[in-house]
Amino acid sequence: MTDNTTPANSQAQAGKPAPIPAPAVHRRHETLLESIAGLCTLLVIILFAYGFIIQNFVIPSGSMEPTLLIGDHLFVDRTTFAPPSRWMPLVHYREPRRGDVVVFIKPVPDEVNGRPKYQYLVKRLIGMPADHIHMIDGIVYVNGAALPQPYAERTTSANFSPFADDFPALPPIPIPDETPRSWAAGFTRHLVNGDLVVPPGNYFMLGDNRHNSADSRYWGFVPRANIVGRPLFNYWSFKSNEEDYDRSSSVARLAWMIHVALHLFTDTRWDRTFHVIR
Repeated sequence: MTDNTTPANSQAQAGKPAPIPAPAVHRRHETLLESIAGLCTLLVIILFAYGFIIQNFVIPSGSMEPTLLIGDHLFVDRTTFAPPSRWMPLVHYREPRRGDVVVFIKPVPDEVNGRPKYQYLVKRLIGMPADHIHMIDGIVYVNGAALPQPYAERTTSANFSPFADDFPALPPIPIPDETPRSWAAGFTRHLVNGDLVVPPGNYFMLGDNRHNSADSRYWGFVPRANIVGRPLFNYWSFKSNEEDYDRSSSVARLAWMIHVALHLFTDTRWDRTFHVIR
């Protein structure tokens, strides 16, 4: 004999209420307009972060070796050195300090393709406002005390330069695209008893590769307003030369992109990935 009693009838006969079936869920598909709005929102967030919080920076020269190498790609923090803002109360703000590696806008323009252009540079902050600075045999003295500089290139008899290593014993000579006439002409106004005195609201920058760095010795002080931020870490490093980042033609840039694609794994400096900048 066949038992036709269902589970629900069995529970009802046993005095238990039958389970309530779950309501059917109707999934609404996202419209094209909603998808576009979501992508636009994401793009706005990315652009905001890139413009106000972080910035990508590529090292095109060897002026900061060995701290930074040609082909290092850095994430730059734009908020720490920015003026404090009420609408971002949780952000940590501070003034630049001696020894910081900083990204800034060069205070004098370079001529690029016949037009003046203010370049972004990265150097180490050596002199604060009111500091007295001089160098003897490549050793930097700040306010009379030798500055510890384990990161800097050492001066030897082979690389010694009277102007660069005994600064400011010799005045700068105007050189196109390196030493502007304004710095050479006004240089003596900042000298006191053989020291270069950093004026208020300005900073003195040097490259760690002291004998291959066009820095404050050659073009002067950096105003506080020109300081953009500080590099946090190296997110990618690719073996490169200075010429690789000085390609002006579209064909040369395309050839470089192809070279990077073909040698991405072999020429990437994997040991420098996420290397913190100090």
